[in-house]
Amino acid sequence: MRYTDEVKNMCHVNCGANHGPSPIPEDGRWVQAKDIKDISGLTHGVGWCAPQQGACKLTLNIKNGIIEEALVETIGCSGMTQSAAMAGEILVGKTLLEALNTDLVCDAINTAMRELFLQIVYGRSQSAFSRDGLAIGSGLEDLGKNKRSQVGTIYSTKEKGCRYLELAEGYVLEMGLDANDDIIGYKYVNMGKMLSAIKKGVEPKKALKDAIGYYGRFEEATKIIDPREE
Repeated sequence: MRYTDEVKNMCHVNCGANHGPSPIPEDGRWVQAKDIKDISGLTHGVGWCAPQQGACKLTLNIKNGIIEEALVETIGCSGMTQSAAMAGEILVGKTLLEALNTDLVCDAINTAMRELFLQIVYGRSQSAFSRDGLAIGSGLEDLGKNKRSQVGTIYSTKEKGCRYLELAEGYVLEMGLDANDDIIGYKYVNMGKMLSAIKKGVEPKKALKDAIGYYGRFEEATKIIDPREE
């Protein structure tokens, strides 16, 4: 290590404050994180690309600095959605620091990795106060039993109002309106449930019928519209 002459000629002064980093909550413990292996937890990060035409939600389960589980969810950009496949292979098995400096193909996924890194190294993880953290596989819980991302797709104009296209329950088939043309409910199909049934051999028409549900006061509607056609 090289020093300038100015520094060389300085006298030595002790630095009294040497208590280490502030402890952060990790998997039910308070940890003074000094090395990357000191970081554990399950947390999320949300990122966006430069033109902001797509977004990524990234979930990682980290044990002793190593990424053991990854869930990559993207929306809004076909290129990003394809990039997610590569990111899923790249991330697992790497240290948190390696992943931060890894080419994750897409701006949005890289940004999500950065935001997640900030969350977890400051102790803002979902498992911060869970003893021994969350088991590998916990990331799938965000997807529900049908293993599908929850997506909300709404389209609206000043002239014609709002159209529900897809919500947490599933693909919206019909919207129910009251006498004032206010939305009071909708009919939907749970795509994960339907496709799982078809995969198990259920006849498609029956699988569709069994996967249909209703939300709100749909049965009281005075007018029913197809949000994609009307």
